[in-house]
Amino acid sequence: MENNLIGYVARDTWLHRLSGTTKLICFLLISVIGMVTYDTRFLLALGGLSIYLFAASGIRYRDVALVLKFIVFFSVLNLVAVYLFAPEYGVTIYGTRHVLVEGIGRYTITQEQLFYECNLLIKYIVTIPPGLIFLFTTNPSELAASINRIGISYKIAYAVALALRYIPDIQDDFRTIAKAQQARGVELSKKAPLKQRITGNLAIAIPLIFSSLERIDHISAAMELRRFGKHKKRTWLKARPLQAKDFVAILLTGCIVLIGISLFFVNGGRFYNPF
Repeated sequence: MENNLIGYVARDTWLHRLSGTTKLICFLLISVIGMVTYDTRFLLALGGLSIYLFAASGIRYRDVALVLKFIVFFSVLNLVAVYLFAPEYGVTIYGTRHVLVEGIGRYTITQEQLFYECNLLIKYIVTIPPGLIFLFTTNPSELAASINRIGISYKIAYAVALALRYIPDIQDDFRTIAKAQQARGVELSKKAPLKQRITGNLAIAIPLIFSSLERIDHISAAMELRRFGKHKKRTWLKARPLQAKDFVAILLTGCIVLIGISLFFVNGGRFYNPF
């Protein structure tokens, strides 16, 4: 069986058993504090926690291999772009300049710039695993109920849930069309040259778009027939009440956030300066 790009995978782990509301709150809190702070010590601790949680979630590498490859590619691209456009930004932040390698013009390699970009790299490790955990351990219907529970309109919550449910369907359609193309003699496997594969996959986009539009029309018609959106509130089949373990998880996450905030006062700002 081929793996889906991204989506809920039912497994029996303690993370799966947490309420979707709990996972959403914890994910948002960890992401916010992880992106705001630049205390390397705190980020390393958060990174270790993220890796542990990812292992505890039971998500296999092959389940997220393609997604991780895209994330790694764009993360490295971002780090390179930061250096190209602001090679002295670390020097500006930390107020010192220790040159490691002399370059051409302003493109020198300094300890401060390397330290700053290492912090950016750790931030990716902090924020990406919790996002994958949240998506892979939360049923889309429960996700919609969770989004609605924190005060967001149920229409928006339902749209998010439908989008997540629709991703595997798009992948199935893509594979079906690709196999039909290959049956007609269009080689799209790794045996074909890269240019031919790109051209062939782009040709699949047109029938995929039409099939997607047809499916969207069917879903919209079905929702209209059921008078979706008439009432200001709605009930949820998959809504899960908060239990003791949910409150413990939220409390622990809140303590982590408070530690991160307290470090702002210890460091005199968001940045930890070892120089």
